Amino acid sequence: MIAGLILALLAGSLVGIQNVFNSKVNEGVGIWTTTVIVLAMGFFASFSIGLAVEGRQLFDWSNMKTWYWFSGIIGVGVVLSVVQGVKRLGPTFAISIVMASQIGIALLFDSLGLLGLDKVLFTGKQAIGVLVIVGGIIIFKTGDRRRDNRNTVRSRRAA
Repeated sequence: MIAGLILALLAGSLVGIQNVFNSKVNEGVGIWTTTVIVLAMGFFASFSIGLAVEGRQLFDWSNMKTWYWFSGIIGVGVVLSVVQGVKRLGPTFAISIVMASQIGIALLFDSLGLLGLDKVLFTGKQAIGVLVIVGGIIIFKTGDRRRDNRNTVRSRRAA
């Protein structure tokens, strides 16, 4: 369990860092070039590491179901959406919404047993947890607005 927690924390950190990088790349070259660069570099890195670690077993796709292939297409949507969300909302707010959405969708898929997942009982505690996260995002964002308004009023008074 500890290893899983550490890996999950590492993944969250890497996603946060990657989104900042992707946003900066997008400023210089545009969204489609950013998406191509991100996914191509990811492909070459994972292919090289996979080949080094798994060897020929990397090419054993006998257990691969056809619909699994759509994951790469979903990845394009992820990169496009996150980069544009960060551009329009800023990194913290955009990633907070991404995180809440991930939790909500994961909870939905777990509760309904979609895509071959083991069905997990949906409880009120889970619903409260998601609502607390969404509430936190709302408080985070409205707190910024109040601070911005106070700074604007102070700037006007000083002028």
